[in-house]
Amino acid sequence: MNASPQNLSAQDVTDALQTVIDPGTGRDFVSTHRIRGLVVEGGAVRFEVEPGYPALSQHEAIRGQLAAAVRTLPGVERVDIDVSGKIVAHAVKNGVKLLPGVKNIIAVASGKGGVGKSTTAANLALALAAEGARVGMLDADIYGPSQPQMLGIAAQRPGSPDGKTMEPIEAHGLQVMSIGLLIDDDTPMVWRGPLATRTLTQLLTETRWRDLDYLVVDLPPGTGDIQLTLAQNVPVTGAVIVTTPQDIALIDAKKGLKMFEKVNVPILGVVENMSIHICSRCGHEEHIFGAGGGQRICDDYGVAFLGALPLDLKIRAEADAGSPTVIADPASRIAAIYRDIARKAAVAVANIARDMSHKFPQIVVQNG
Repeated sequence: MNASPQNLSAQDVTDALQTVIDPGTGRDFVSTHRIRGLVVEGGAVRFEVEPGYPALSQHEAIRGQLAAAVRTLPGVERVDIDVSGKIVAHAVKNGVKLLPGVKNIIAVASGKGGVGKSTTAANLALALAAEGARVGMLDADIYGPSQPQMLGIAAQRPGSPDGKTMEPIEAHGLQVMSIGLLIDDDTPMVWRGPLATRTLTQLLTETRWRDLDYLVVDLPPGTGDIQLTLAQNVPVTGAVIVTTPQDIALIDAKKGLKMFEKVNVPILGVVENMSIHICSRCGHEEHIFGAGGGQRICDDYGVAFLGALPLDLKIRAEADAGSPTVIADPASRIAAIYRDIARKAAVAVANIARDMSHKFPQIVVQNG
């Protein structure tokens, strides 16, 4: 029997909504419990949808798809939909507490240097912010910090209101901290591993991060002390591995991937950088570093392929100028690739179980 304003039910609406597929997750919004506060009053329907990942650029499309599905029901006269940008904290490995002011930590790593990891990390953070998230950037490369230059803040110095903690520097909407903000550009960091790891821990825990949905951590290349300290002692939600298609880079990328697996940090996915070169004069396409390597490592280890980026002069030039591609040329094809990679990484975070530790009562055992 056809529904009318008198007998239109919440179940009717729920059944209609279940036909709509979330473009980010590939699943419907109902079975993933993303519909909130559904109310049906006569012919009026209202509810909230909470994607669980930043998708500001897709809010109108999501709202339109859901509204169109509801309007197929007879008797529907009005549909009001609020798309929420709320991001929640997700679970980390047992025994590691969440960092104050930070809901989720995404580590960006590579097995070797020279694969464009720092540029990828900067654009990933900026893309998450462009999609509506509150984002921070920690430059964890103690020996070769590059984020201050890439984000155009090399001349700035963080303040300390209480003499114990530091205020992050604001850059393009990001909260940023780096050892490069505390030393001169030409000062070499001739430190042994323990001192470097202690410094990283201080930068992480003594920065006054303010209500971040994501803290992106740009790790130094390799699988040494700093990487292990972060993976073992810091509440990392998940890791993104950056590589090029080159066989030598893939060998080292596999080492980084296995390191995170051994310490139970989820791999959010792999980014293949410098995937293809397109000649700016003739348009000829050439796989300078090989082809398909990033996808192969994903197939071998059962992890997601987040996307491939070209070898493009503009990416390097814009980062060197302190305004990475997502900010310098937001309408470009390359910026769109970075945003797509960021959404996929955020969806992978959203699929991790929520952190519920704050829901548990604190149990205190007293003698006598």
